[in-house]
Amino acid sequence: MVIVNEQRKLSASLSLIFRCKISCIFVLLTQFTLSLVPRFFAASPFIVQFALSGLVLLLVQTLCGWCRRLLGVRASAPAFVFFNILFIWGFYIAVVRQAVSSLIGGLFNIEVAMIIIGLCSIMSKDPGLITNEFPHLDKLVEGSELGVDPDNEVNSLSRKRVRYCKICKAHVEGFDHHCPAFGNCIGQNNYFLFIVLLVGFLATEASYVACSAQFVGKSQNFDKSQSENDWVVNLATSTMLFSILQLLWQAVFFMWHIYCVCFNVRTDEWESWKLVQKDLAHLKPTVALHQVQVTFADLAPPISK
Repeated sequence: MVIVNEQRKLSASLSLIFRCKISCIFVLLTQFTLSLVPRFFAASPFIVQFALSGLVLLLVQTLCGWCRRLLGVRASAPAFVFFNILFIWGFYIAVVRQAVSSLIGGLFNIEVAMIIIGLCSIMSKDPGLITNEFPHLDKLVEGSELGVDPDNEVNSLSRKRVRYCKICKAHVEGFDHHCPAFGNCIGQNNYFLFIVLLVGFLATEASYVACSAQFVGKSQNFDKSQSENDWVVNLATSTMLFSILQLLWQAVFFMWHIYCVCFNVRTDEWESWKLVQKDLAHLKPTVALHQVQVTFADLAPPISK
């Protein structure tokens, strides 16, 4: 039995290493493909390069997904995030930092280090897993009417926003959503860390955009006869465009979660309420009204004073 367990652990470790290698390859492919945009469209306005970068990024991710399915291999989303951070940090240390002051460089390095620490913490931190000590825990499963049951214990679990995650195959208290990028559920115990990490990503990416823009500006003032350095400027421009793309969607994502905090609602509750509204459209008015009263009481607990 011990030998079987050891073999399973070894197999799981080798599988994780292989998935991380696939993610690393995808990161390198993505970043160097993006560098072709400023290479071939250097004379185009910045907004054109930005739009093309978004299209290229979407195309590369789609092609990578097709290749994974065709070859039957899997990648790791957290590893993809981690290797992107390392790639941009490594490029900053090797190239971009020459154009910025030591103070700004030190602050950026601290931001990246904190991001890596936070990423490791949120991947390993317990989001609020509920054990099997509750006999009626199996009634709260994903896809149900969110556990509105006359049993007091089931109602108690529902009031604690206990939801079932089919990816983690576990019940999580204060469940918001499962985050593929962090490889963990976002729940009661790590929701604050999740918000802090979002702020950290926004601040770090904004800092890199400022630093890389300064580097590109200074490089364009130099003698352009040194064509061997063109790829460096192109890579600096493409990583800056990549960071701006990340900034935009993460800013929208952050504002959404601020909205959720202000109105005491979770992402899972909002999605479930939308599904309930869709289902209620096919019910009779009297039945629909009763269903709204019961379901909404479970989906949106009163705001604590």
